[in-house]
Amino acid sequence: MDSTELKTLQAPLKARYKDDAKAAIVTLKARGTLDDQSIACKVDTGRALEMAGLHPATGGSGAELCSGDMLLEALVACAGVTLKAVATALEFRLGDARVEAEGDLDFRGTLGVAKDAPVGFQSIRLNFHLDTDEPQERIDALLKLTERYCVVFQTINTKPELTVTAA
Repeated sequence: MDSTELKTLQAPLKARYKDDAKAAIVTLKARGTLDDQSIACKVDTGRALEMAGLHPATGGSGAELCSGDMLLEALVACAGVTLKAVATALEFRLGDARVEAEGDLDFRGTLGVAKDAPVGFQSIRLNFHLDTDEPQERIDALLKLTERYCVVFQTINTKPELTVTAA
C-alpha cells in the first residue's frame, strides 16, 4: 500500500469521525475462561484460543503464554503497525525494520514477598531498528508520530480509567 491508497482508504473514516465524534468510539473486547485443571486462562484471540499461565519466575512451567510477554507483544504489534502506517503516509523511505520491547519486572511484588516491591513493569523500552537513508529529522518525526498515534503505547503511557467488577 502506498501513501495515496492509505489516504484514500482513511479519508471517509476521518470525515465521518469529524462529523460524528461518537462514531469514532469503538469498544474492543477480550475474553478468557479460567482453566479448571491448572492456574491458567484460556484467552480467545478471535482466531484461536491461547493458554496464558504463570511466568516461570512465579512458578509457572513456561509452557503457557505470560500476560507480561503478551503486553509487550501487543506494544510491539501496535507500534510496528503504527510506524508502518505513518511511514507510508509520510512517504518515508523504509527498508527492513524491526521493533523490540523489553520491560523490567520485580517478581517480589507479584509474589507478595516484599511490600515495597512494585507489581507490574517498572520500565519498558521500545526500540526500532530502521534501515533507512532518511535524514535524522525525518526519523525523529516518524518516531514522534508513531509514539503519538500508537494506541497501546499511549494507553500504557497515560493510564486509562480502570474499573473492576464481578458478576
